[in-house]
Amino acid sequence: MMIPLTVGFIAIARPTFDVELAQQMTDQALEALRAANFQVVGDRRLVMDADLARSASAQLQQQTQDALVLFQASFADSSMAIQLTQEIGVPVILWGIPEARTGGRLRLNSFCGINLTAHGLKRRQMIYDTIYAAPDDPQAMHRIQVVARAGQVKRRLQTANIGRIGENPAGFDTCLVNHEGLAQRFGVTVTQLELNSVFERMRAGSPESRAQVASLRAELSQQVAGLDAVDATATDGTLTAYTVLNEAAQRQQLDGLAVRCWPEFFTEMQCAACGAMSMLSDRLTPCSCEADVNGTITQLILQWISGEAAFGSDLVAFDTDEDVAVLWHCGLAPLSMADPDVQPSAALHSNRQLPLLMQFPLKPGRVTLARLSEATGDFRLVISTGEMLRRPPSFTGTTGTLRFDSGTQAAMETLLSEGLEHHVSLTYGDHADTLEALARLLGLPVLRL
Repeated sequence: MMIPLTVGFIAIARPTFDVELAQQMTDQALEALRAANFQVVGDRRLVMDADLARSASAQLQQQTQDALVLFQASFADSSMAIQLTQEIGVPVILWGIPEARTGGRLRLNSFCGINLTAHGLKRRQMIYDTIYAAPDDPQAMHRIQVVARAGQVKRRLQTANIGRIGENPAGFDTCLVNHEGLAQRFGVTVTQLELNSVFERMRAGSPESRAQVASLRAELSQQVAGLDAVDATATDGTLTAYTVLNEAAQRQQLDGLAVRCWPEFFTEMQCAACGAMSMLSDRLTPCSCEADVNGTITQLILQWISGEAAFGSDLVAFDTDEDVAVLWHCGLAPLSMADPDVQPSAALHSNRQLPLLMQFPLKPGRVTLARLSEATGDFRLVISTGEMLRRPPSFTGTTGTLRFDSGTQAAMETLLSEGLEHHVSLTYGDHADTLEALARLLGLPVLRL
């Protein structure tokens, strides 16, 4: 679910320029923002002195915003804009407006104003975005949306809490967790939970939980073919895992889960965790397997940006002749990602021969892939885009056939030469520009896959 965007708005001007025209441009900009469904904090007053700047700053500091739009209604020096940027403390967009070249008076000189402020912010090593467009330009609204969404995600990360269930498997350095780094760099908390505590709750089996499992089975039977054909006891084990993991997420206010899904779920509980994680991700509690915390954080970022579920997957095959790659995982993709022409089916884990897994090909459409990576020992954000193609499943489980915008050969070479993690997260839609803006706000280098 997409959370509406809130932007602060302050119009800066100087009385020696055309104040009437500056006010007209300000009113048009506010109208455009509201028409684009932004929630706007601020008003149409032209801030032309230090007292008005202090008043506007105090007003905006009382409410949460995802970004601050400093609208350069006319020229002004950078002092008020820099002060407002420092005091309000959210991502800032400097918006300058073109004016007609009539051969007469330079009525606004707006561009020079944002130029001065950009210089002042750069000297102070402060991050900013710029727009140079008329108030009715759709590209202006798009850019504000991109920066505000990135600002919202950055703010939400500062209170994010990921539940890590167990440890990453031996030899899976791709799933190591950097507690201190995540806390210091992003504000993300990782809450450690033990597998045995999950298993104990699964074994407890209260009448309420058994009733919930029966209800889940009935609901799932309408979505997934062949549910009655797989072992009922093991299937109920997976559904019980869902109820326990979901309850833990609610009780401890966890935004996502990173689960050690093998071998213990198979060897001790005789069921697969995959189907439980699929259902949780579909209900917007993103889950990654193999206790991959950074994978879950990436899914969470993509979910917040797209307003839809995200999926953590392996890249398992590259066909450079056909220019496609295959994404695969055992069966934990959200059902909302299934190709509508193919009904998902209940399946067994390919190696362990236990249910419950969700089996289907991914639906066609534009996708964005990302990974919060630590392959270099420091954080960076890997970003890619492409087209998911409508193709038959390449393997059992959940698969998708992808054509990278960058080309299959280039993507494969980058993946291997950079030693990237084996998990990549994806969501539907093209959100690369928002991820780029987020990386800039977080001070993360970007690697294009």
